[in-house]
Amino acid sequence: MSKDDIIEVEGTVTEVLPGTTFRVKLTNGHEILAYLAGKMRMHYVKVCEGDSVKVAISPYDLNKGRIIYRNKN
Repeated sequence: MSKDDIIEVEGTVTEVLPGTTFRVKLTNGHEILAYLAGKMRMHYVKVCEGDSVKVAISPYDLNKGRIIYRNKN
C-alpha cells in the first residue's frame, strides 16, 4: 500500500468537539472521529454542526479521518 491509498467519503458533522475535532456520520452509516485538515485551518474555514463534508480516511484506521472539504450549501 502506498501513501496515496486514502478513502474519500461524504458525511455530515453531527457533533463539534474541542481541538477542531468533529464526530462525522458517513453516508454508509458509520460514525467516525475526524479532525480538520491543515489547509482548512490555514484558510480559517469554519465547520459547524450539520455541515456536509468530504472526509479522507486511512485504510489502516477506519475509525478516524481528516476533513478535507466542506460542501457549500
